[in-house]
Amino acid sequence: MFFSYIRQRAVRFANRPYVSSKGKSMACLFLAVSIFLGGVCTNTLTACATLEELEAEAEARKSLPIQSNEIDNWPVGPQVSAESAILMDANTGVILYSKNINEKLYPASTTKIMTCLLAMEQGSLDDMIEFTKEAVFSVPADGSNMGMDVGESITMEQCLYGILVGSANEVANAVAEHIGGTIDNFIDMMNERATQIGCTNTHFVNANGLYDDDHYTTVYDLALISRVFFQNEMLCKIGNTARYHFEPTATQPDDFYLNNKHKLISGEIAYDGICGGKTGYTNEARQTLVTCAEQNGMKLICIVFKEESPTQFTDTVELFDYGFHNFQVINISENEDNYNIEATGFLQIGNDIFGSSKPILSIDTDSYVIIPNTIDFGDLNSEIDYSISDENRIAQIIYSYHDTYVGNAYLNLADENTSAYDFDTNITATDISVEKTDAAPNQDTIFINVKKVLIGILIFATAVIILFVLRAFIINNKNAKRRKNRVKRKQYRRSRIRSDFDDFDF
Repeated sequence: MFFSYIRQRAVRFANRPYVSSKGKSMACLFLAVSIFLGGVCTNTLTACATLEELEAEAEARKSLPIQSNEIDNWPVGPQVSAESAILMDANTGVILYSKNINEKLYPASTTKIMTCLLAMEQGSLDDMIEFTKEAVFSVPADGSNMGMDVGESITMEQCLYGILVGSANEVANAVAEHIGGTIDNFIDMMNERATQIGCTNTHFVNANGLYDDDHYTTVYDLALISRVFFQNEMLCKIGNTARYHFEPTATQPDDFYLNNKHKLISGEIAYDGICGGKTGYTNEARQTLVTCAEQNGMKLICIVFKEESPTQFTDTVELFDYGFHNFQVINISENEDNYNIEATGFLQIGNDIFGSSKPILSIDTDSYVIIPNTIDFGDLNSEIDYSISDENRIAQIIYSYHDTYVGNAYLNLADENTSAYDFDTNITATDISVEKTDAAPNQDTIFINVKKVLIGILIFATAVIILFVLRAFIINNKNAKRRKNRVKRKQYRRSRIRSDFDDFDF
């Protein structure tokens, strides 16, 4: 890597339009010599580092314990040569595979996942980023770079491509200066953001991932950061770019390409559903890799630390196959029947009870669990958590399998914004009773549907009215028959009396 900067500068110099043919020829000659010398030096350094020892260490790492394999009835995961590895669902945070996930290690350039996340959150894609002397020269010349010169400037969007595609260290520095005012301020922002995300074993001292004994993280913490990163569509797009073309501008005169070294992104190793990722390498960290892929309704993040090339890629593929082939996604609202939900003031919800009402309480329809293919939803354990700060959420149901978290769902209040009538809706968690039942499936009342209740009352009232009408009709009919019979009897008696008197002659 010692000649990488010189090679990059030679390529960009040769592509400049104002350089003469002789100058371009000299640049090409120098480029060829630097590539040759760089290859020789790299091979020599590798030999000095004893390749056999590195391979022996990698083989020994395969025997390290895999914590997820210790879960009862959990799919057995592959023995990868990484010191630490994790496979996490990006949407739920469910961990499918874990190997030393809390061990502090050096992340190398996978640090730039956080750098780009902060840049996207705090900056604008149209911002112009100028390269200062500190940004360009405070990183080693033999590290990853794209040959930017002091005084040149490019947009934030181009910087993100330079960082995620070309892993350019000087670009990461320039972005840090732009966002934080100084690189040190930006580093403070990185550590603060990591804490907000939930990282507990992470400490950054630079924006590019160059080795420092106090610059470390874990695959678990980096997976938490990556979950936020891969929720951003623009970052996914940039991070999944195989090749990017820089064209000359008024503030950057060179025409050149950057190629992504991530083999699952470049297509050198084909895999369906890749969403993006980031490579990393230093002598101390060895190979590190972050990758995200989506298949079968799951969006999985795979991170491996301390590998030897090219097993960081092949192990990632093996871990993805393990996750996508051995686990399933199950919607919670469609399967949950073990809870009885009651609201003490359920008729006080603010919506149209005459036609457009919704259940006052409902389980989030987008929530799901990820479980092994060998079990079903009924095998899970669950518990209720009322410590929810969101005013529209009453409680949370947390699901686990053998004490392993597999997903959660929220109990939500109906949206009052669509109300046609305004009622008192001050319903809180204390007004709600959520109890787990042991009744057979589909025999519990999970939702209170005001519309159905009113329809039921209307049907019942109609039936009662009909019964009263029928009863009155029957009674009136009987009375009419009685009156008719009495009239007939009177007429009969009168006719008898007349006939009796007809026998006498007065």
